Amino acid sequence: MNVAKLAVAALAAASLGLLAPLAQAQVAGAQTIGVSVEQASLIVNGWSAKQSLLGKPVYNDQGEKVGVLHDIIVAPNDAVSFAIVAAHQFLGVSQHDVAVPITQIDIANGKLVWAGATRAAVKAIPAFQYAKVHATPIARSEYLHH
Repeated sequence: MNVAKLAVAALAAASLGLLAPLAQAQVAGAQTIGVSVEQASLIVNGWSAKQSLLGKPVYNDQGEKVGVLHDIIVAPNDAVSFAIVAAHQFLGVSQHDVAVPITQIDIANGKLVWAGATRAAVKAIPAFQYAKVHATPIARSEYLHH
C-alpha cells in the first residue's frame, strides 16, 4: 500500500511539474493585468511623482527659486504632458499657478530646473485654471486621438 501511495504522489508531482511551464499572467477578459518584468524595471528606475516631485521647489538655471511644482497633468494618451507650477504662494496657498510643458523642466543636481525662467516671467504667464481640466479621467476608448 505504501508503494501505491508513493506512485500516486509521484504521478501527481510529475503532472504538476509539467503544467507549471504553461502558467501565464493573470488575465481579466482579454487584457493582462499587472506589470511585466520590463515594466517593473521601468518602475524601479522611475520616480514617484508624490514623493519626488510634488511640492518641491522649481529653480531656474541660475539657481533662483521660481516656483513650486504643484501638480502633473496626464493626457488621455498616457503622456505626462504638463507640470503645474505655483509661481506665487502665500502661507503655502498658491496665488498664481501656471501650466508648463513637462519637457521644459529637468532635474539637475537633484533639483527641479526650469531653464530660462525668471520669477517675473513666470508671474507674467497666464494663470492656469483647474475648471478646464476633467475632474474624472475619460475612458481611453472615448479619447479621439487614441
